[in-house]
Amino acid sequence: MTVALDQTLFHQTGVGLSVPFSIAGTGMHLPPEVVTNQQLTRTLDTSDEWITSRTGIRERRRLAPHLATSDMCVAAAHPALDAAGIEPTRLDAVIVATYTWDQPIVSTALIVKDALGAHRALALDVTQAACASGIQAMLIAAHLLQNPSITTVLLLAADCASRLADPTDRTTGVFFGDAAAAVVLSRSETPGAGLLSYSLGSQLSYGVQVPAGGSRLPAGTATVAAGEHYLSMDGRAVWNTATTRLPESITSAAHRAGVPIDQVRHFFLHQANLNILTETMAALDVPPERAPVTVDRLGNTGSAGLFTALHTTATAGALRPGDAYVLAGIGAGFQWGSLCMRHA
Repeated sequence: MTVALDQTLFHQTGVGLSVPFSIAGTGMHLPPEVVTNQQLTRTLDTSDEWITSRTGIRERRRLAPHLATSDMCVAAAHPALDAAGIEPTRLDAVIVATYTWDQPIVSTALIVKDALGAHRALALDVTQAACASGIQAMLIAAHLLQNPSITTVLLLAADCASRLADPTDRTTGVFFGDAAAAVVLSRSETPGAGLLSYSLGSQLSYGVQVPAGGSRLPAGTATVAAGEHYLSMDGRAVWNTATTRLPESITSAAHRAGVPIDQVRHFFLHQANLNILTETMAALDVPPERAPVTVDRLGNTGSAGLFTALHTTATAGALRPGDAYVLAGIGAGFQWGSLCMRHA
C-alpha cells in the first residue's frame, strides 16, 4: 500500500443549512438471485465458517447478466417516488452514486433520468469515491436544495460490485453483492431539518483499486490476461483505515452539529463488513443496535449499503420526526465522510 503524507479534511460547522429539507421517500431494489456462502465454497477455496467469521456475510445478491446498474437504479427509484408522491417530471436533479457505471460514456445518471422520464432534471454522476460516493452525493444534494430553483432531488446509490470481483479470488469473491437504493429529498417547512454538519477526509492509497481501464493503463488483451480489470483489495489496509477513520469522522460530525453521540438515534453506516460495523460502534461506545445491519444478507453493496440500512429503518417506521442520525462511509482512495442530519 502506498500512502501519501498529506491528509485532506473538510468540515462544516453550524446548526444546519439555511433551507431545511427532508427525506420524502425511500426505495430499494435487490436482484432476485441469492448466492449463499455454501454456493461459493463450490468454486472457491473457502468455507461458510471462514466467510461468516471474517465478514458476517451469509448471502448476497447477483444481478442478471443482461442487466446493468442503471436497471437497478430505475427499479429502486419507482417505489421511492411513489412513497414521496412525486412524479418523475417534477424532479429537479437525478444523482447517481456508483463505481460500476453502465459504461464510461454515456452518463449513468442520464440513462436513469431518461428511463424515468425526468426530462427537466439535472443529471449528475458521483463515481470515484467508490463506496463513499453516496456520502458525497448526499452532500451535493443538500447544497443543490439551497438553490431556489431546485426543490426535489432523487439520489440513487447503486453498485453491481460482483462484476468487478475476480470470481477465482477467495478474498474479493466473497464480499460483494449487487443492490440499489433510492432517496427522494425535498424542501421542508420544518426548521433545522436536513443536514446539520459534515466531516470528510481523504488519504491517498492504492490499497483498494482497479488498475486497468483508465488513461494510465488502458484495458487490453494483456491487462485482461493479468486480471488487472478486477478489483484488488488489501484487507488489512481497509480494516485499519475504516476502524480508525469512521469513528473519528462520526464523532467530528456529531460534535460540529452540537449533537452528543448518545443522542444520535441511528447510525447508517457503509455495509462493508459486519466486524467493521461492530468495531466502529464499540469505538463510539454506542449500543450496536443503533446501527442497522444489511451486510449479513446483502454483502458489501458499495455505495448502496448505508442507504439499504436507511431504507429498512424508514420503511419500518423507526425513523421519526426530530431524530438525529448519521450517514457514514469509507471508500477506495481512501475517502471517507460522515453527515449528521435531522429528520423532519
